[in-house]
Amino acid sequence: MTTVPTTSTTTPTTAPTSATAPTAAPAPGGTGRLGQGELRRKVATVLAAYPAAAFTPGEIARTLDRSAGAVGNALTTLVDRGQAELVFTGPRRYRSTATTADALKSGGATSTRTTRRAPAPVKKTKTKPARAPGASGTSGKATANGGKTNSGTAEVGPVVRPNGQTYHPRRLADLPDVAALRRLREASIPAMLYGPPGTGKTSLVEAAFGDLITVAGDGDTAVADFVGEYTQAPGGGYEFVYGPLVTAMTEGRALLIDDATLISPKVLAVVYPAMDKRRQITVKAHKGETITAKDGFYVVAGHNPGVHGAVLTEALASRFAAQIQVSTDYELATKLDIHPRAVRVARNLARRQSSGEIGWSPQLRELINFQKIAGVLGPEAAVANLLGVAPEEDRDVVAEVVSAVYGRTVTPLALGQQI
Repeated sequence: MTTVPTTSTTTPTTAPTSATAPTAAPAPGGTGRLGQGELRRKVATVLAAYPAAAFTPGEIARTLDRSAGAVGNALTTLVDRGQAELVFTGPRRYRSTATTADALKSGGATSTRTTRRAPAPVKKTKTKPARAPGASGTSGKATANGGKTNSGTAEVGPVVRPNGQTYHPRRLADLPDVAALRRLREASIPAMLYGPPGTGKTSLVEAAFGDLITVAGDGDTAVADFVGEYTQAPGGGYEFVYGPLVTAMTEGRALLIDDATLISPKVLAVVYPAMDKRRQITVKAHKGETITAKDGFYVVAGHNPGVHGAVLTEALASRFAAQIQVSTDYELATKLDIHPRAVRVARNLARRQSSGEIGWSPQLRELINFQKIAGVLGPEAAVANLLGVAPEEDRDVVAEVVSAVYGRTVTPLALGQQI
């Protein structure tokens, strides 16, 4: 009999009771190729069937007989749409929300990171090179002008992101990275940021562009997720709702295609005409309408080379003249008062990863989580959890390094004897 945990309605500070994947999956899996959005609907079916449970991507993957990476990407999209919630990060656990059932429909999109709306009329005239909003000026602090920031080159202090969190700029071509990205935008030079997950690629883009719109890419991302689709109107009938690409073009905003290399090349092709000199796209699904980009429209992409399924095609790479590697700044981790021995473990593993000995090392995201868990459960639990989040194929080497630095044998965080 399947045991389903009871969890609270708020995000816990400790891991929820482990959810056991159902022995009889509500949505049958299989190894065949799924249609667009089908995996997302299967994942939502599992969550909806056990509304009180919190599942890891691996548990759902085993239920559906699919890869954990693909399931993880589907869960990220569901979270972005408000159709699932991330209730714990070490390891990641997800559960259903009041709108999870909406994902079971054919469209499955009730909301995205930005609200889709019809574009304003656009004159089909020759456009000037894109200029970043607030391109003059020298302040790097977030302002009240619709969330936009200035692009000054003297910016060296922390930058407040739209979500209120602080971003600490790093050097890029003798400039603060946020200022460098804004210069690339002014010159209409698309940029791709690549590196392991958790190194701060998305945070950098959010800090640089206060007018940002984001598309979270995965294997299920479709053309409609960029340009829009017909949806049922409240009063009956159907209306076309424009997607984030059209919104960014018509409002002259920055567009981040996160995890771009997980998206099908055929789907990504819809963005390419907007990035070249044409600066136009044709929305075939909406009467063949032509959309022309306004000044300020800019595309930046994120790429995680080590993630399963991420393929950087020549066609995609050629569209991004600036390709910037993003790695963890361990000096910043020290400045953030993360425990020195945890940083030493991360540095050691990073060296082994660069030599090809292992495929994983803790990035800034894992180190920040380490600090949070240490503050809640204590440093010993944080060390054990750091080992537990390591991939199984690298865990022996990680355990060796952790044990050497901490001077004792360390095992993954787990329940002990009954109290």
